[in-house]
Amino acid sequence: MASSCTQLCLQCKNLLCTKTVATAWRYSTQLRHCTTVTSLPTKILHGSSVIRGNNTTPLARQRWKQQIFCYSDLTAKHLATEAKADKDIEEFPRADAVAYKSPLPPIRDAESQMSLDLDAAAEFSALEEIGDEEAISISVPSAMPPASTSLRDYVDQSETLSKLVQLGVNLWKLEQRPNVGSMLLRLDFNTDVAPRLLFLKDIGVEDSRFGYIISHNPFILTENLENLQARVNYLKSKKFSSETVASMVSRAPYLLNFSVKRLDNRLGFYQQQLNLSASNTRNIVARLPRLLCGSLEPVKENLKVCEIELGFKGNEIQHIVLAVPKVLTANKRKLTQIFDILHNIMKVPHHLIAKFPQVLNSKYLRIRERHLFLEYLGKAQYDPALPNYISLDRLVSLPDETFCTELASATLEDFYLFQKTL
Repeated sequence: MASSCTQLCLQCKNLLCTKTVATAWRYSTQLRHCTTVTSLPTKILHGSSVIRGNNTTPLARQRWKQQIFCYSDLTAKHLATEAKADKDIEEFPRADAVAYKSPLPPIRDAESQMSLDLDAAAEFSALEEIGDEEAISISVPSAMPPASTSLRDYVDQSETLSKLVQLGVNLWKLEQRPNVGSMLLRLDFNTDVAPRLLFLKDIGVEDSRFGYIISHNPFILTENLENLQARVNYLKSKKFSSETVASMVSRAPYLLNFSVKRLDNRLGFYQQQLNLSASNTRNIVARLPRLLCGSLEPVKENLKVCEIELGFKGNEIQHIVLAVPKVLTANKRKLTQIFDILHNIMKVPHHLIAKFPQVLNSKYLRIRERHLFLEYLGKAQYDPALPNYISLDRLVSLPDETFCTELASATLEDFYLFQKTL
């Protein structure tokens, strides 16, 4: 009987110990789950940036304390359950019982240590709230606007933009071009802008033209100085004088952006297409330097129009181009309109048009109004072999008052009244 009681007591003791261990395991699992949830990386939104990390912010510190309190409560519950189990076991003989030791460390000291560490870390946090007096004492340098649709908002903060405005650069034109505004903001005036301005001044460009050049070609501020000098040297090697080069750069801002090879190809094209000498080629290019910068397609098209549609001969085209280089880049529709009224309505032959090529560069409306007024008066006579001859040059070049008194023999009021009838 005594042996049976002893075995029953040992079974109860083992059962209680097993229950205690299971309870401790359950609390330990809950503790790990709590720790996992509360130890997620803290996300702090600031503007458009996201900072990830275990930063000691007020929210992070609160989460850590919640973890510690959860840890403490679970441990307290476990210790209470263990104490109750030990009390039940003490009622049995302890000769064969094995003392169970909790694997969990003491928590109160860890909580105190953790709280001290968090408070110490918070003192050095960049996100900690500060007082009004300390905030006033902080000096923050003025920063450029983060984003803007106009360069006007950056002028006060950018030395480069403010100096460009003083030079007469039209920033409102440049900001309409893609990526030009951001390019100008990245430039440093002393290292990027000033050396190019000094280069332009050294080759003879007047200071008053700096604003015009940069307004039309801001990319010259990013060109290599050695490349710019090489292109100037090439033009001088082709017997362009220093004054001519300075004038060409002032009137064609993109001229120095093109390589020496391209400049040489353009000069060769005009010389071959028009059968010009080197001197005549320099002449038309110096008078209209944008011929070296623009596309060749409009030039080729106008040459074909003059030869095929308008019926001019090769030597007549050459004479027209030497007298009025703008014919090469003129609008095709305007060119054909002027030729139509001159040749088909006014009955002016090709050789007279080639003799006074300036008429092709005149306004169509002026030619039409003056011809109709002379025709109304019976004085529209453009044949030099007949009396009362009126040259095309005087027809388009004279001002209205002189035209009325010398060619039409009428008053200016009469001409204005006639214009109202058209």
